[in-house]
Amino acid sequence: MNLSCRSPGKSCHVLDGIFQETGSLLMSFFPQLADIPGLLLMAQELLDCPIIERMIRGRGRNMIRLLESSFHTPATKLRRLSVLMAIHNSPRLSQHKIAQMTDLSSSMVNNYMKKLQKEGFVRVTGNTNRTQVYHLTPAGQKELFSLILEYSAENIRLYSAAKIQVAERLLKFHSEGIRSIALFGAAETAEVVHAALKDTPLTVTGIVDSSPSKQGTRFNGFVVQSPESLKEMKADAVLITSFARQEEINGCIQKVLGSGIQVRKLSDL
Repeated sequence: MNLSCRSPGKSCHVLDGIFQETGSLLMSFFPQLADIPGLLLMAQELLDCPIIERMIRGRGRNMIRLLESSFHTPATKLRRLSVLMAIHNSPRLSQHKIAQMTDLSSSMVNNYMKKLQKEGFVRVTGNTNRTQVYHLTPAGQKELFSLILEYSAENIRLYSAAKIQVAERLLKFHSEGIRSIALFGAAETAEVVHAALKDTPLTVTGIVDSSPSKQGTRFNGFVVQSPESLKEMKADAVLITSFARQEEINGCIQKVLGSGIQVRKLSDL
């Protein structure tokens, strides 16, 4: 199985520094992986995707909510993954709580629990609802990791396809004389744009965000700064990477840099 996020004629630069952190987190999930030759190497490119990094980083919280996507209907494998992950994170959760965390009905969770027990993936201790504890068996741990890899591979394919499309459109900036660009908006879409920019001759001079909670945080090697910092970045153009409040952001850029700066929107690519 080829897990590379490359396509013919295209190079896929992974996001710097993600694997070192998420790899150690994955090992904390599954220490037995050290005994499986080549498995971590195979997983490396999967973990380079920011979507998967956040999923792994989210341990102790709800990492996969089935209704967060507007485009993908939850499949059986994704439901199984969400239930297994909930059990792995919090063995003492009731089925009702697992249903809340996974956006499944209580009856559906109950059916999955029965099936997972029958398949030998889940073991239950305790005699009452108050004392019941769910445990993943070694086979259940293996099944969870297998589903994580499969889920990751699918997300990587989507992420890589989006990155290639964005990179092709960003190349038009260069043909128009733009050589350096500043990003406005430190969200998920900016991660795709930043990764795509690595496949172009364009230089990123910095990233800004109007949210005080994001300012000062690190974003793909940059420290997120306030919009006022655009003056020091001296970019040929500013790219609005957010799909929300674009006109408001455009007004903020014009206020800081004046009308002479070229402003592009991700929605225009």
